[in-house]
Amino acid sequence: MDLALAPETLARWQFGITTVYHFLFVPLTISLAALTAGLQTAWVRTEKEKYLRATKFWGKLFLINIAMGVVTGIVQEFQFGMNWSDYSRFVGDIFGAPLAFEALIAFFFESTFIGLWIFGWDKLPQKIHLACIWMVSIGTVLSAYFILAANSWMQHPVGYRIDKAKGRAELTDFWAVLTQNTALSQAFHTLSAAFLTGGAFMVGISAYHLARKKHIREMKTSLRLGLITVVIAGLLTSVSGDVLGKVMFKQQPMKMAAAEALWDGRQPAPFSIFAYGDVDKGHNTVAVEIPGLLSFLADDNFTSYVPGINDVNRAEQQKFGPGDYRPNIPVAFWGFRWMIGFGMASFAIGLAGLWLTRKKFMLAQHLRVGDDEVPHLVVFRNKTLGPKLTPWYWRIAVWTLAFPLIANSWGWIFTEMGRQPWAVYGVLQTRDAVSPGVSQGEVLLSMTVFTALYAILAVVEVKLLAKYVKAGPPELTEADLNPPTKIGGDTRDADKPMAFSY
Repeated sequence: MDLALAPETLARWQFGITTVYHFLFVPLTISLAALTAGLQTAWVRTEKEKYLRATKFWGKLFLINIAMGVVTGIVQEFQFGMNWSDYSRFVGDIFGAPLAFEALIAFFFESTFIGLWIFGWDKLPQKIHLACIWMVSIGTVLSAYFILAANSWMQHPVGYRIDKAKGRAELTDFWAVLTQNTALSQAFHTLSAAFLTGGAFMVGISAYHLARKKHIREMKTSLRLGLITVVIAGLLTSVSGDVLGKVMFKQQPMKMAAAEALWDGRQPAPFSIFAYGDVDKGHNTVAVEIPGLLSFLADDNFTSYVPGINDVNRAEQQKFGPGDYRPNIPVAFWGFRWMIGFGMASFAIGLAGLWLTRKKFMLAQHLRVGDDEVPHLVVFRNKTLGPKLTPWYWRIAVWTLAFPLIANSWGWIFTEMGRQPWAVYGVLQTRDAVSPGVSQGEVLLSMTVFTALYAILAVVEVKLLAKYVKAGPPELTEADLNPPTKIGGDTRDADKPMAFSY
């Protein structure tokens, strides 16, 4: 049988395709819930219509996204029984605990309050309705944390023992699983990246409307909120990435070496900004390096020794027995760089946008001649900033919408591929985790069906988002501007349409 089409390889491809696709929605769900809650809070505090229109606009995009996230996430659970039954049998006692908490606490938590938020616009008082979206936001964060704790256990297993008679791992310390430094640092990094993603999403869509000079008041507010979010989240992503890198170096030195394609240990170890050549055999044909930076990223010291791929491979052979413990080096090397590159590109664009809008708003105060929309349009044409600067930035800002999504995808590809050949690092190899009774044809069929289904869902998602993005913020009704003061609202007209449906 062709090794490239072995059931193990196909099962990994299937899980990779479905996971990367699902994770496009996760960071947007986490961040848009909080950003929408922030806009609604501004509406409740100020009663300015622009905040309410922005809340309804971004809230609708959030609902589309979370619905698609739930649908695509269900498939993940199917695969544990379909293609990875040996894995499920071995780690189910441990892996199942955080996933059960995620389902029983976080998921039901957010699903309950999102229902109240969707249907409670004309039934709940302002502050209670506002509390519902904040509870949804808290639920999304909790949900992410429990899942990340489960994944972190795969990266660095703690709080367990092996029952040799049953041939499975058993949980001994659930608190250790939830609070180990791998889970804390990975959650910090993932949540920071989620808000970078949501901020860029908001910046890109706001730029689309502002470039066409539509919905200026709402989109100017959204643009500023998105830019601030991108800059703060970008800084936190860098800090958390550094923390996670140091944890990774101590727990999985092979992954750090693979990220740099460092074949032999060096002291100090440089970091390659760019390399040309066959990284699978050494990338020294052409390399632009920063001396000592890899040592600092690994150990907070510019002169520390960083072991290479060959060094770690020999050490793991002595510890775990004969075998090849190297991951796919080109994927690890380039995935690490694309993750950083696309993520920091959004941060740079956000920083530039924050500065440019600051300059414009200062000029707007100086040139104020009427209502707050007129000076904004005047500043667009102001020669001080150059007539071509604004169109140029709008185009870049629209493109930055996709950059963190790409960075997230490559970040997870690097995280999971860099751990290979381990399903659970140091405990269970991937070849021993697949379902023994599943054939090549069965995995190929399920992978084809899931991929086709996800392609259809992608078309639906894009069309729905495009429809409501182009429509812009909705017009407000009297009911919107005069919310109920008690639970139940005005129930005299039983046939009136729901306040927040589409």
